[in-house]
Amino acid sequence: MNLKIKKQFRNHKPAVHGGLNSIMDADILDFSSNVNPMGAPKEVTRILRRNLDSVSSYPDIDSTELEKSLSKYTGVPTSKIAVGNGATELIYNFCQAFLSEKTPVLLPIPTFEEYKTASLLHNCYVDFFKTMNLENNLKDFVKHIPKNGCVFVCNPNNPTGNLVSKESISKIIIHSAKKNSLVFLDECFIEMTPGKNESAVSLIKKFDNLFVLRSLTKSFGLAGIRIGYGLGNSKLISILKKIKIPWSVNSLAQLAGTTALKNVSHLEKSKLLIQKESAYLQKKISMIKGFDCYDTSTNFILINTKTDSTLLQKKLLHKKILVRDCKTFQGLNNHYIRIAVKTRKENNILLKELMAL
Repeated sequence: MNLKIKKQFRNHKPAVHGGLNSIMDADILDFSSNVNPMGAPKEVTRILRRNLDSVSSYPDIDSTELEKSLSKYTGVPTSKIAVGNGATELIYNFCQAFLSEKTPVLLPIPTFEEYKTASLLHNCYVDFFKTMNLENNLKDFVKHIPKNGCVFVCNPNNPTGNLVSKESISKIIIHSAKKNSLVFLDECFIEMTPGKNESAVSLIKKFDNLFVLRSLTKSFGLAGIRIGYGLGNSKLISILKKIKIPWSVNSLAQLAGTTALKNVSHLEKSKLLIQKESAYLQKKISMIKGFDCYDTSTNFILINTKTDSTLLQKKLLHKKILVRDCKTFQGLNNHYIRIAVKTRKENNILLKELMAL
């Protein structure tokens, strides 16, 4: 059969992520996955166990109760909230709905690779702006904002951990609006940023070119359940709701999400742990020869290493520790790894092995 396949699909290269098959081994200490170090709230696992029989029923196609919970949590009306099977689904739905062939896209790199991958899947023209600290390079960055295009910003940025102020985000949105461009703002890690509130969610009321991405995966430790949500003006959100795959958010995920959002204290405790352990890790790792830590505002740390990152990953994996090899991030090379901030006991196991290398 002679299949007619679109060129961008035929040449499509999926983004590479940090997980390896070996992490299915329960003995592996996984520092490559930057989810909440405290995991999911205990109430979530309890309620999931009690509702396992619901798997034989179809989920609510509109995620009604989850949307209501998200509205209460964010202060944003349900008409401005779209729920997805993880944040990544919303990235692809957004690109499908609002980007098209030759749409100019601006990406600060290094950053989460799925923005590029999803944009290229729709034949967009992608321009890259290299920076390890967007806040410091903002003046040059806004000059590159395209007309009739889209700007992707991850805040805090993955993998650098760099946080851009709300004031600077506002400038990006304003410059983009003048050029009739959308701003896709990924805030999946902002809830795990201790001591600061630079979220731009409140700006949705003011700017109709802003879309904010959030995830319960990272903040509430629900990586295996997959729940993401987007916030934006009602017109934009209505389009995303129309094109989403029916029943993409399963019933257990919806239940887990509504339960997690009632446990805000869990998130507050997590931030205290992240603040303490991040400072501890950065201090200790920076004392090890051949390792330099980048300042971070969230629950992971980017490390520049003199050792080849793939070799380092393999050596640590032999010790039952998995770190993220960052050579697959555009803008980085094979001398960067990323580690998640975990508990003191787990962090000390990593430190011991790093010192022994």
